Order: sequence, then structure tokens, then C-alpha cells
Amino acid sequence: MEMGILGLPQSGKSTLFEIMTGVKSSQSHNEAVVRGQASVPDERFDKLVKIYKPVKVSPAKVPFSDVHAVGEHPWEAIRQNLSGADGILHVVDGFSLPDVSLSLDAYRKLEDELVLSDLLIIEKKMERLAKMSNKKAIPPQETAQNELLPRLKDCLEAGKPLREAGLTPAEVFILKSFSFWTIKPELVVVNVAEDNLSFADEFAKAAHLACPVMGICCKIEAEMAGLDAADQKEFLSSMGIAEPAFGRIIRAAFALLGRMSFFTVGEDEVKAWVIPLNTKAPKAAGAIHNDFERGFIKAEVMSFDDFMAHGGSQANVKSAGRLRLEGKEYVVADGDIITFRFNV
Repeated sequence: MEMGILGLPQSGKSTLFEIMTGVKSSQSHNEAVVRGQASVPDERFDKLVKIYKPVKVSPAKVPFSDVHAVGEHPWEAIRQNLSGADGILHVVDGFSLPDVSLSLDAYRKLEDELVLSDLLIIEKKMERLAKMSNKKAIPPQETAQNELLPRLKDCLEAGKPLREAGLTPAEVFILKSFSFWTIKPELVVVNVAEDNLSFADEFAKAAHLACPVMGICCKIEAEMAGLDAADQKEFLSSMGIAEPAFGRIIRAAFALLGRMSFFTVGEDEVKAWVIPLNTKAPKAAGAIHNDFERGFIKAEVMSFDDFMAHGGSQANVKSAGRLRLEGKEYVVADGDIITFRFNV
């Protein structure tokens, strides 16, 4: 699981990366790519930590990558270092450009590069297919891929990303080996000026994008990130803001990647375990340790809401009959608090 951060030079992408991860990307220009992890803000996790006061706290995290695409072949640096990313965070300059149309042009300039890159892959593949004399030797998986290529080509030639081609999850899975750029889920983040915070809304209205659009003022957020918790709270209050924008962006990236959290709790550690949506209990147990999955017996489950409704006490949840024993077919819900029973 990884989100690659893309953006034209001076868009603020490296600043946003630093705000979210705490890693000083701007000081690592000798490295082609800088990686860091951002903690996912979660009030439920914070409440569990407050109740258990554990020795160790482990929130859910999202890995981000920032590529320094400079030099003679910037696109090659992006291709080599971000082609394996599961999603794209596209940062757009909304602070130095005088109007929305110019910011849209900046967004489309990079988006068109991604579309063109995918189109070239498809055209080369179709050319090779046309030259093949023995098409009967093609494996079934590749045959399924090839049948999709004309439809994908039409989509890209219309200037649209592949995520708008109406592909089913099964078709997306079939195409996984291609590493297409525009098939990846995308989050657009508009970096706005501190005196024009509504610019991102204007951008979203004008762009008519199928992907989510969010706004942030990296200048304000960078100042805030340097404050301690008390001063940060006061700063937010003075500006009439409920929470930092970068926290909402991290949560949006987490959701875009199709991930969720379940919790394990205790005085030694409170931890948010990251799993894909619709994960069954044994696979969720495997996120903790392979032995848990291999020897899975039952999952002892209580929802976060039930836990809080019964005074933050597992004993109270159990006495109220709200503590459940779930088997191998149970699909873990976001926010479940789980103790796994296993035997190996």
C-alpha cells in the first residue's frame, strides 16, 4: 500500500509530503525518491489510548512517496519510482496562479502526460499482437487483457483516464500487470493561498472531476505543524478550523486505497491494524501474525460504539451480551475491537 505524490515543480507537493510524514523531503534532493509514513487521524483510536493509557501506541499509517523529478529525464524518475504506487495524490498550484483556468491547465498538463504514457503502452502492445502469427499460444489471462485493449485505447484517445473507463474490479485486476498510471485511484489536492481558501471549491466546480478534490494551504499547515498540541489547538480555534487539512487528506488517501482499521487493545499496546475492506477474520488475524491466520479458531469481537456505550469496559460489553464470537466467514468491520483465539 503506497500513495505516490505527483505535481508540477513549485506546486507544494514536497511541502505537503513533509507536513504529513514529518520527513524533510526538501533536504533530500540527492535522493530520487523520499518515502515516509503518515499517521491516520482517528478519534476512536485516541479515545482507546485515553482509556487504556498503554505503554505503546501504534496508529494506522499511510505510506507516501515523493519523487524529485528533476534533470534531463524527469518523467523517467517518476516512472521508475512510482509505477508501483497503489494511488496518486496529485498536488495542484492554486496559490501562485491568478485564476482557476490556469490551475486547471496545470492539472491537465500532468494528467495528459499520464494519459499519454498509458496510451503508448497500449499501442505498443497492440502492435506486437498484430505481428504475432500464432495467437493460439496466448495464455487465457493475456487473452482477457487483449480483449480489453481497444476499449482502453478509445478511452485514452478521448483524453480520459482509465479509471473513467467503467472497468469492473475483476477487469482492473486482470490489467494489474500493466501498471497503468490512470487506472490508479487519484486524490486531487489544491494548494491554495492563505487569503483565498475557497479557491479549491472553485477549482472542483470548474474541473468536473470524477475523483475527489480537496484544498489545503500548505503555508498555514506548515506553520501549524511546528507548534505543540496546545498551541496548535489554539491556532485552529483562532482560525475557526476544526482540524488541520492535512489530517483530512491523510484520511481521504487511506479511504481511497480501500483500507480500514480494526483495533487490538491493552495496557501494553493499543494498535490500529490496517487491512483491505471486506477482509474476513482469518486474514485480519494474519495481519498480526501468520500463526494467527493458520491456527485461527474464533474472533472475539466488539464494535467501538458498543465499547464506548458501555463505559469503555470490555467486561460491561460482555455482561450486556454485546461481545460476539465470530468464525471464519466473519467480515471484519471498520472499528472492530478484536481478540483472536488461535491454536498452532
